[in-house]
Amino acid sequence: MLMLIGLFLAALLLAGLFTGWLRRYALAASLIDIPNARSSHQLPTPRGGGLSIVIVFLLGLLSLFCLDLVTASVLWALLGAGSIVAITGFLDDHGHIAARWRLLVHFSAAAWGLYCLGGLPVLILAVPGFELVALELGWLGQLLAVLYLVWLLNLYNFMDGIDGLASIEAITVSLAAALLYVLQAEVSALWIVPVLLAVTVSGFLVWNFPPAKIFMGDAGSGFLGIVLGLLSIQAAWLDSSFFWSWLILLAVFITDATWTLFRRLLRGDKVYQAHCSHGYQYAARCYGSHKKVSLAVAVINIIWLLPLALAVGLNQLNAVLGLLLAYLPLMFLAIVFRAGQRAVL
Repeated sequence: MLMLIGLFLAALLLAGLFTGWLRRYALAASLIDIPNARSSHQLPTPRGGGLSIVIVFLLGLLSLFCLDLVTASVLWALLGAGSIVAITGFLDDHGHIAARWRLLVHFSAAAWGLYCLGGLPVLILAVPGFELVALELGWLGQLLAVLYLVWLLNLYNFMDGIDGLASIEAITVSLAAALLYVLQAEVSALWIVPVLLAVTVSGFLVWNFPPAKIFMGDAGSGFLGIVLGLLSIQAAWLDSSFFWSWLILLAVFITDATWTLFRRLLRGDKVYQAHCSHGYQYAARCYGSHKKVSLAVAVINIIWLLPLALAVGLNQLNAVLGLLLAYLPLMFLAIVFRAGQRAVL
């Protein structure tokens, strides 16, 4: 335990120090986000700081593997898929990669990660009024799992639009998942990787907390999306209830991004173009504060989604009911904050 505490403290410190160095590098290399009509920030700000999360987390993961605290399948899934996504995001931060090529890389990374984990297992769902339903979808299930990972990767990038939001989401979701594992004694060792991710992101958050001194960039946001997605599929192999718990914990990001995309598709917008019509962006403009919105998401995750996720994961609440209780109020909030409505620029 002392060794783990030392590893976590080192990850926290290194992530903070490396982010500071990346900020100086970004300023010297003119890697600056200049505010425009589609931006949610008002001041030119360096970008690309999320690379610190990638490097420190993967080094920590290798350390855990050497200590026999992480399996080879999880190591190669996160290391391979995460590196591919992060490198592509880093190159895109420095220049521009066409959307079709980025998407091809994302599908390749998702397929690699899923393959290393053994694919998507059979998911068990308890539907109220019916017996347990086994979702054994064969090749279709594997395709849906890849689509899920690619969507989570990209929606995390979409939701990284105001100071601190993506970092706070990753920290609260990871710690909540770790708590679920700890409460289930037979899988308690699984808490280590989510906690490593949380402390690493916390080191970055020191620089990214509103008002942000550096932005995460595509390398960091895409990396977090694919890692969280793969951890949720790893959880599904242990117990289907854990997978539904992960979906509950990620509900804020999934709801806002999916509802926004749906409305933009119906309107015929080019969904790959930058915009500022997410619910959280409208909320930030409404309240005139990034900090209030980012902290509100933390409160929702801790006060509302965490208890639901724990109840489902510990088999004290039906998964279907838990998902409905998690997502329906968030759908209402998305509508209230006009997620997907065309912004007047």
